[in-house]
Amino acid sequence: MALTLLRGMRTPMVARRNSGLFFTTLQPPLSRFTTRAESAQATEPKSAPKSIQLATKEAAEQKTQGFEAVIGIETHVQLSTVTKAFCSCPYSYGSQPNSTVCPTCMGHPGTLPVLNAKVVECAVKLGLALNCEITMTSKFDRKQYFYPDLPKGYQISQFDIPIAKEGYLDLDLPVEFGGGHRRFGITRVHMEEDAGKLLHSESGSYSQVDLNRAGVPLLEIVSEPDMRTGIEAAEYGAELQRLVRYLGVSNGNMQEGSLRCDVNVSVRPIGQSKFGTKVEIKNMNSFSAINRAIDYEISRQILLHKEGQADQIVQETRLWDESSQKTFTMRKKEGLADYRYFPEPDLPEVVLTSDYIDEIQKSMPELPEAKRRRYENMELSMQDVLFLANDDNVARFFDSTLEHGADAKLAANWIMGDIAAYLKNEKLSIDEIKLTPLELSELIASIKNGTISGKIGKEILIELIAKGGTVKSVIEERDLVQIADPAVIEAMVDQVLADNPKQLEQYRSGKTKLQGFFAGQVMKASKGKANPVLLNKILGEKLKANS
Repeated sequence: MALTLLRGMRTPMVARRNSGLFFTTLQPPLSRFTTRAESAQATEPKSAPKSIQLATKEAAEQKTQGFEAVIGIETHVQLSTVTKAFCSCPYSYGSQPNSTVCPTCMGHPGTLPVLNAKVVECAVKLGLALNCEITMTSKFDRKQYFYPDLPKGYQISQFDIPIAKEGYLDLDLPVEFGGGHRRFGITRVHMEEDAGKLLHSESGSYSQVDLNRAGVPLLEIVSEPDMRTGIEAAEYGAELQRLVRYLGVSNGNMQEGSLRCDVNVSVRPIGQSKFGTKVEIKNMNSFSAINRAIDYEISRQILLHKEGQADQIVQETRLWDESSQKTFTMRKKEGLADYRYFPEPDLPEVVLTSDYIDEIQKSMPELPEAKRRRYENMELSMQDVLFLANDDNVARFFDSTLEHGADAKLAANWIMGDIAAYLKNEKLSIDEIKLTPLELSELIASIKNGTISGKIGKEILIELIAKGGTVKSVIEERDLVQIADPAVIEAMVDQVLADNPKQLEQYRSGKTKLQGFFAGQVMKASKGKANPVLLNKILGEKLKANS
């Protein structure tokens, strides 16, 4: 194996052995910005505070008067298959560079690709989920271009006959951004292999090539130019992530490069049918970054229009810089790239049967859109619906809780409130806690039938989440059964009033808010076990009699 160093054009290639690993290095084209490879290894930044997002939205709306944006997105989804698309190499994010490679994915002469059948299955699943027309006979093509992380000199992709086309994606916008239902068209879904990635040196004098990712299966989803705002584009990307996770075809992690969005943005005067000059934006590692990058680019283009400099908007690729919150030119596009596509001679056509598609259709889970509509029919608020359907694990936990007899609204409140807060604080997912849906339903029932109070319920919940067990055993072990005997509560009220004559006198003088103080003292004396409804009723009667 060889390590090749290229320092400028005059440096000769040098070959030597290096612990069995293969590296290729070259001068990077840019010192400040990186290409698709660095985007994949960047960590996802923290989301901007909601106030900043809202301010960005409002500012963008003010600047778009008289113009509208036209936005389309190309999304690459890395599939969670055991092996690569055309060879038997495994792929694991974070592996040592060039440790999961073979002659096939390294592009050695004489090697032949063999299609991973799981890739086709994933493609059909996603195509069906996106309401696409599935192509019964499709083919692979060679997309030819030179780049150091593309060892063969071409990428195996699909050109004129993709495996799925002409679909759409439905989603609901967040309530805080005005809500509403949207449907965005899907132009096509096609299969292809990934390239490797470049690892740039700190000095910027050379780069190394890691081919672990070369040959990893991808699905590219191309949207119609149906989006008009950064929020719509960000939510489109989030819905795609949600969809591939529901289907189990990808983990959709942006910080690992498993889901990458390239956005095309143009603006035009309202009423004009002709599209404006399209600008591509890359290097966005979160959905909030997509939102902010698009809103910035829309404002930039509209400002040029208003200043009479529309000719300064050229077809180019721009990079989003998170630190400055601006886009910068990466490279100009003189025209459409000529990739010299031609059919891949080493792979046969992909021929599907109706029975094959029907089997996949039957195996499909309930998808996010269908789940949201089902939850909506339970008379849950849209905020509840979006939260519960956002994560498939949360949705399953919620559904299982309902199957054990819990009220939908009460179950939603517990999951979105105390349970979600615990998960956030402890940085856990809902399937990592010890609370089961059965015990959550038992907890809700115990509060509803008066066995325990809501306050005690919260204490029990935390114990069940952290340690597990049953509601019944915790109640019995800690003697937490709610006091619902009127005589016992009345005696406690009398004692509290007798122990606090000064506050009682103040209450009689008109400081009626002290009723809460007396109630708190009774709850303290009962260790939180007094029935709050019965307590307030008895306390109110006693205070009225003492007035």
